[in-house]
Amino acid sequence: MNAFEGLVQDIRFGLRTLRGNPGFTVLAIVTLALGIGANTAIFSVINGVLLRPLPYRDPDQLVLLQQRAPGAGFDALPFSIKEVVDYRDELQTFESVVEYHSMSFTLLSHGEPDRVLTGVVSHDFFEMLGVPPLHGRSFTAEDEVLDADAVLMLSHEYWQQRFGGDPGIVGEVFEMNDRPHTVVGVLPPFPQYPRDNDVYMPTVACPFRADGERVMHENRSAFRALSAFGRLAPDASLDRATADVATVAARFQSSYPETYDEGSGFAAQPVALFEELTAGARPMLLVLLGTSGLVLLIACANVANLTLSRMMRRERELAVRTAMGAGRGRLLAQLVTESTLLALAGGVLGLLLAGQGIEVLTRFVASFTPRVQQIAVDGWVLAFTLGVSVLTGIFFGSVPALSSRTDLVTSLKDGGNQSTSSGYRQRLRGALIVGQVAVSFTLLIGAGLMLSSFYKLSRVDVGFDAESVVTAEMFPNWSKYTDDVSRRRLFTGVLERLESGPGVSAAAIATGLPLVADFGRPQPFEIEGATYESPALRPQVRVRNVTPGYFRAIGVPLLAGRELAATDDEDGLPVAVINRTLAEANWREDNPVGKRLSFDGGQSWVEVVGVIGDVRQQAIDRDPEGEIYFPALQSGNFGGYVVVRGNAAPAAVAAAVRDAVHGVDPEQPVENFRTLGEIRSGALATPRLTAILLGLFGGIALAITLVGITGVIATSVSQRLPEFGIRMAIGARASEVMAMVLRQGLMLVAAGLAIGVAGALLLGRALSGMLYETAPADPVTFVVVGLLFAIAGVLACLTPARRATAVDPIVALRNE
Repeated sequence: MNAFEGLVQDIRFGLRTLRGNPGFTVLAIVTLALGIGANTAIFSVINGVLLRPLPYRDPDQLVLLQQRAPGAGFDALPFSIKEVVDYRDELQTFESVVEYHSMSFTLLSHGEPDRVLTGVVSHDFFEMLGVPPLHGRSFTAEDEVLDADAVLMLSHEYWQQRFGGDPGIVGEVFEMNDRPHTVVGVLPPFPQYPRDNDVYMPTVACPFRADGERVMHENRSAFRALSAFGRLAPDASLDRATADVATVAARFQSSYPETYDEGSGFAAQPVALFEELTAGARPMLLVLLGTSGLVLLIACANVANLTLSRMMRRERELAVRTAMGAGRGRLLAQLVTESTLLALAGGVLGLLLAGQGIEVLTRFVASFTPRVQQIAVDGWVLAFTLGVSVLTGIFFGSVPALSSRTDLVTSLKDGGNQSTSSGYRQRLRGALIVGQVAVSFTLLIGAGLMLSSFYKLSRVDVGFDAESVVTAEMFPNWSKYTDDVSRRRLFTGVLERLESGPGVSAAAIATGLPLVADFGRPQPFEIEGATYESPALRPQVRVRNVTPGYFRAIGVPLLAGRELAATDDEDGLPVAVINRTLAEANWREDNPVGKRLSFDGGQSWVEVVGVIGDVRQQAIDRDPEGEIYFPALQSGNFGGYVVVRGNAAPAAVAAAVRDAVHGVDPEQPVENFRTLGEIRSGALATPRLTAILLGLFGGIALAITLVGITGVIATSVSQRLPEFGIRMAIGARASEVMAMVLRQGLMLVAAGLAIGVAGALLLGRALSGMLYETAPADPVTFVVVGLLFAIAGVLACLTPARRATAVDPIVALRNE
């Protein structure tokens, strides 16, 4: 019989054997499916995000340029137009250098006006990436000449959502920024970076950027709001490009000292685009991969234990086959074939389970990287699942097989009376359980730490009252509302309609929302009467512009002075409201109300008229910073975030906002309606999902481990029934027998916990950067999880222990 025939025979025999043991087969397949499915889901994400190359032409040659000036307070310094032009002209190791920035504009087409996020890019931006248009054409050099006809390209997602995937959209003309814009192309689906945009336009089509280009030779810092990307020359390395960029940046500093102060620490460097795209997701994905790997290890150990238990009942069969001439290698091949069949069946079921989990993981990973479009169950994922299944089958099949006995006389004797088992096999089963407990404890500690961190985050006082507050975005058409007067008329008109309508208790407009829009870079200021050794030592504050009623609308308490009022307009004295953190940092016990601040070196002054409570603006886990609120009626900067506190359902309040906006300007977009509660919940989405995922893995591991403990103790009890019968016949109480069984199980649990502490400490250190006010070795978490395991261990042992106490001594002695 050749090897192939032997394999076919083993498969047939293995299938018959597994069909004859349906309980064992189903339990083993489900256990393996949980482990393999978790690993398949995680690998599909890792494959799409970390392993697959970027879907661009020669992606290894793509870089992101970065500038910094830490001495001037810029850890990340945006590029100006002139800087991009000079880098493009002077860099020797680059094939091309392109620019990017993003703005929101109003697109007027058939039907309701649409506010679109617009990527403003160099004409060769998509050529550099190697992304050809799906329909139409890409931008050309002629499109990037000042005063050229304005053109647009649509992103694939926006094209599908807004125009139903109609290829006839190419050639359509829309109005934007008071100009006709012709759609010249539609992009294919690809990871957009730095952010997803609805449409793209050439640089000169952006009116603000075009104005900057006209003055860039006189003002080197004109329109400092750009990102810069580059493609390395075919023969250039990243190290050579780094030196090249540093040389050009040093030349900027020496040639233009008035722009790049010597103490600013101005510098620049290129960073591989792949690393930049995946940096945020890599640590968490590796943690999840390690976690899922541990779950699979526990599943393998559990099935190996089940197989060991089953092997005790097959000793007679194996011994007879040995007596008939089967060698140890032949028996090993048969047993491994059976285990591999189980693992393959578990892999198929696990693949189905993974398909359900990938969608959840994709939403989770999307908050860390834009590469989620490449996540899919492809050939590599199928190959991974197959490989893991086969290796799993070999692993958990080999361990029991290698422990089997082939001594005919002993096996036939024990096969007829299963009262004994080799000490080696018992120790092996116990070791597997100890390992399962140790790994499960480690995973549950990680889940417990994340849950504790999430609970503390969810209890943080964010400083505002999210109840019954509806927000919306209403950014004006910059070409229509070109000055402060027209914008003031738009926003005050909307507020007047809202405040006079039913169901609204407070309404305001601001340049940002808590936990949504960044305050921007802190701005230096000086306090009247204070002296500073140098301008760099002046205090700094983040600035926001709001209309009267903003603090009442979001529920921020007034601590001193007064709020902003309708009289704080362009005709009133310049005033501002500050938060508690700024007040305590600069005035300590003194009352800051009535004090004056200057942001322009003392040329003009702003009076502090009130102090309000702190609000967590940047993130829930970041302490409040110093903040100052200027009246939008004085600054003319209203932003475009509408905040309404209502006493009606959110849908009704949203309808009132839409009616108020369109009552002032029917062409003004108003969108992205959310409640402050939804915003707060969204800010907790990532830690919540992280805790859920780790908790799910830990729960699966605990369940599998408890099944293993129950199986080991049940097998031990069945083998010791005659012993228990003798003990009870000579006077042992049922409680003593039960305690004996429980002690056996809890000793395994205790040994596993002792080993698991070391692993839990290592995992806690790995998670430390994700924890909020929770120590990696949090004693409460360790004690609670330890008690959980102790209780679970007792429950797992109770059923076998009751069976031991229910034995009839006469029957047990007769069987013996």
